[in-house]
Amino acid sequence: MDLLPGESPQILSKHKQRFRSLKLVNVNDDAVLSETPYGVDYGRLSNGLTYYVRSNSKPRMRAALALAVKVGSVLEEEEERGVAHIVEHLAFSATKKYTNHDIVKFLESIGAEFGACQNAVTSADETVYELFVPVDKPELLSQSISVLAEFSSEVRVSADDLEKERGAVLEEYRGSRNANGRMQDAHWVLMMEGSKYAERLPIGLEKVIRTVTPEIVKRFYNKWYHMQNMALIAVGDFPDTQSVVELIKTHFEDKVPALDPPLIPQFTVPSHEEPRFSSFVESEAAGSAVMLSCKVPVVELKTVKDYRNLLAESMFFHALNQRFFKLSRKNNPPYFSCSAAADVLVRPTKAYIMTSSCKQNGTTEALESMLIEVARVRIHGFSEREISVAHITATEVSKYSENFRTSFSCVIKTIEPHAAATVDDLRTVVLKVNSFKKKETFRRGMMKTFRKTFHVVQQHEYSSIGATELMLSNGMRVCYKCTDFFDDQVLFTGFSYGGLSELQEYEYFSCSMGPTIAGEIGVFGHRPSVLTDMLAGKRAEVGTSLGAYMRSFSGDCSPSDLETALQVLYEESHVDCIPKDEKKKPGEDDVKIVMQMAEESVRAQERDPYTAFANRPIKIGEIRKVDPFRACEYFNNCFKDPSTFTVVIVGNIDPATACPLILQYLGGIPRPPKPILNFKRDELKGLPFTFPSTVIREVVWSPMVQAQCSVQLCFPVELKNENMMEDVHLTGLMSKLLETKILQVLRFKHGQIYSAGVSVFLGGNKPSRVGNIRGDISVNFSCDPEISATLVNLALDEILHLQEEGPTDADVSAILEIEQRAYENGLQENYHWLERILRSYQSRIYSGDVGASFKIQDEGRTRVRNSLTPVTAQSALQRIIPFPCKKQYTVVILMPQSSHLKKLKSFISSRDAKILVGVAGSAVLALSLWRYSRRAANF
Repeated sequence: MDLLPGESPQILSKHKQRFRSLKLVNVNDDAVLSETPYGVDYGRLSNGLTYYVRSNSKPRMRAALALAVKVGSVLEEEEERGVAHIVEHLAFSATKKYTNHDIVKFLESIGAEFGACQNAVTSADETVYELFVPVDKPELLSQSISVLAEFSSEVRVSADDLEKERGAVLEEYRGSRNANGRMQDAHWVLMMEGSKYAERLPIGLEKVIRTVTPEIVKRFYNKWYHMQNMALIAVGDFPDTQSVVELIKTHFEDKVPALDPPLIPQFTVPSHEEPRFSSFVESEAAGSAVMLSCKVPVVELKTVKDYRNLLAESMFFHALNQRFFKLSRKNNPPYFSCSAAADVLVRPTKAYIMTSSCKQNGTTEALESMLIEVARVRIHGFSEREISVAHITATEVSKYSENFRTSFSCVIKTIEPHAAATVDDLRTVVLKVNSFKKKETFRRGMMKTFRKTFHVVQQHEYSSIGATELMLSNGMRVCYKCTDFFDDQVLFTGFSYGGLSELQEYEYFSCSMGPTIAGEIGVFGHRPSVLTDMLAGKRAEVGTSLGAYMRSFSGDCSPSDLETALQVLYEESHVDCIPKDEKKKPGEDDVKIVMQMAEESVRAQERDPYTAFANRPIKIGEIRKVDPFRACEYFNNCFKDPSTFTVVIVGNIDPATACPLILQYLGGIPRPPKPILNFKRDELKGLPFTFPSTVIREVVWSPMVQAQCSVQLCFPVELKNENMMEDVHLTGLMSKLLETKILQVLRFKHGQIYSAGVSVFLGGNKPSRVGNIRGDISVNFSCDPEISATLVNLALDEILHLQEEGPTDADVSAILEIEQRAYENGLQENYHWLERILRSYQSRIYSGDVGASFKIQDEGRTRVRNSLTPVTAQSALQRIIPFPCKKQYTVVILMPQSSHLKKLKSFISSRDAKILVGVAGSAVLALSLWRYSRRAANF
């Protein structure tokens, strides 16, 4: 649950108004919904376990399994605070049948990656264990269900097991002690005041995590983990559900039910008529914000009317968020962003939540605006135009504003980096708005359409990948692939070579803000608020991006809204984001708002300890030097010349319908009389970056409220052109090997981290078709600041061991299985095909035949997989990253400033410090450019 501002109305729109495609049916609102789950084979074993099994053919040969246990942190006693979560960790560590994280190793051996495919979550009311596994072999499903059976009753709680997991749990706890975690915890306590939920956050207490005994953990597990409190859910590509039910019975039915197990108590959350107020000061807060939450009881879906009300509630939030969005785009807006949603907090209670982010010292103004807008809906309702969906009226939707009354268990909280608003200020706003009476009127614009059609110059069919390529008369290349993976998804991306690296250094920063500025003031020919109105009831989202070497646009739409999405692209390509016919300076008021938002963002970054670690911090002075009109001028030119763009479209499209639309809107983009930003990929300017040639170990000290520590260990990568295709695939496999082994050492062996990630970046040089490929492999993890240097050395030791001794057969088998399963899953996803076709066009081996490029990449993958052994993996690790690895790398560690300075001396030698001084100045700009170009990697 996220109670902080985060999702904007644009993001929330992914879940909005899909009801227009529903057929009208005659139903009785008072009809009782069936208690029998639809399309599910379900039942209860004699020992009390409930099961639900459903066949679902997509994705093929995969199954999602879950063991849901009605046991969460609210059941903990004082000395047990955090134990429910510890049990979850111990389940993957050791059981009666498995030991030493053998469950993790087994699941990885069948391609179920730790974290992505085997995971669990503990909340206040429940713990859920989840597995996503292949089922193409008969024994795999049975083995996976047996793992869940182990979790249900056979978790081992020895002193050694517990000690191994303490470090991982403590690191997870430490990771939650950042600004967001502290603010969410404070809001949770305020919301749950008077209930046991207020004192039972799932992460628990640090002192309990550090000192709890195995006996206490075992007692909690034995007391609450009973079959009567559990449900097994299996959804997958099953030939029949009964065979899965038999497997469940095989692994669970012999588990004896407990005699007189304790009943799961029901905990209430008290209501209150008077609102609760809090002004929370958080020095590391990303900015000023207001959160308003009104608690209501959870309503079970029992009748048709209950379901109808659920749809109406969703429409209410959509309509309200559209109003908030329009207000945020007015001159001198009350907030930068605002959104509303409903969320089930705990079993008996859900909340209607409004959150906004605003300028410094602007929380009371933001609160007043939020409350006024809800009051308008409560008094006058929404207009029918705002709802725009048949069969459910604006009156039905508007009534949900009643749930935002401040007399309904309301909690109002401000978050500020420096104290400004007081509780009395908030109370005054509420009293003022409660007497509000005002009428709101609305207008609606119409999107223009383009009627002239154009023609196809050339057409190619690539049967090997099921794609068709069209060369349009305006020079644009369009490749489309029809799929049936998802009924309601069409994805597209267009790219053109030439980006920010072509600019002069003095204008780089201004022009890099082009998409941000244009997106806020009207990138698609209309102001955002107007465009939002036009797209009401449609699912069509389009965005733009400027990289170091490419300009691109991308989108996601419903098949029925493909015309709208293409229409938006057409508008973007020939309408300037700043209108030039205004009497005053173009877009001055809009630009002022955007730049004010940018400055607030910079101030937020300055308060964030991670900013200095992740990037070179941007200064307010730099923002104030930005020329927004140059940024928009450059942005306007980026998408004007269709002859430079290649567009890939993948999804549920009918060529008979889609091709005329492609011709009308993409083919209708006028080709300029003179080329605009028409670059050849082999002649682009490269970024001035080189990886340090020696060892660099740097500590970044940052003030923190609570100690945090992050580590990035980075190695340079340079792939030779002659082995490029195989080495690209090898690099991906080796990064997965490194991630798996480092996790085994740092978490499963030493128990000192929660997770580790290894990422590959191969976009360090321009996308030329000649020369080597440069990039890096980086290892990232967080840990206790006191042992960060030790863990870095352990990671280096493990990597060096792999280089010198090679991995085991089991290691190689596991990463091949993980890669193969991910590949098979990808073949059933539109995103996968979109990315692969794009990579085929962008590959240095592409010479006009995307099918041939695709085939060569596929063959390279097959050759690598067929030849991968411990010996070839060892050779690859020696060739891809420096060998020995300890001779060339960089380590950057974020440390709390309160740490003793002597640690710095022990970590960085005086020689290293001199090197840092020499490279820092010249590398800053290049590094920011390089990282910004990650999407421009060419394989």
